[in-house]
Amino acid sequence: MVRMGLVIVIGAIIGSMVLANYTYLQYQTNFIEVNEGETVTVGPVEYVITFEGTHEGSKEVRPENTFVKIGITAKNISDEKTLLSGGQFYLIDEKDQKHKAIFGEFSSTDLVQRGLDPNKPIEVTTQFDVPFDEDVNYKIVIRPIKDQSTVDTASICLTNC
Repeated sequence: MVRMGLVIVIGAIIGSMVLANYTYLQYQTNFIEVNEGETVTVGPVEYVITFEGTHEGSKEVRPENTFVKIGITAKNISDEKTLLSGGQFYLIDEKDQKHKAIFGEFSSTDLVQRGLDPNKPIEVTTQFDVPFDEDVNYKIVIRPIKDQSTVDTASICLTNC
């Protein structure tokens, strides 16, 4: 009788450990690394990120340092409309510091927030205010929005790969 109870307890412990490990692996971030100009898929969206250069802003919005501009081609590969937000993109500098996208009306293609219809790619741009050095390695990180239900995160080598 005691042996049967011990077997049940050990079985329950092993079962809970297997379940905990399965749950952990389901929600662990999956980092995908590519270079600028290569296609990367994060959740339901395919992206191509390109380095578009630097600029000094507009009359209304000036950078503290220099604006690093990226081009974003995004295509929704799912059957349902999804959202694309400038807040999904971060620039990582040589010191591993994260910089958020800066929003302004620098051009008609500037990304703030856009709906992505299925299979209709769009081309937009955004920029980051950083002390730019052309000899330094910069990366762009794309994180999915909550509604996209994915653990994928992309890291794109932007310069000096």
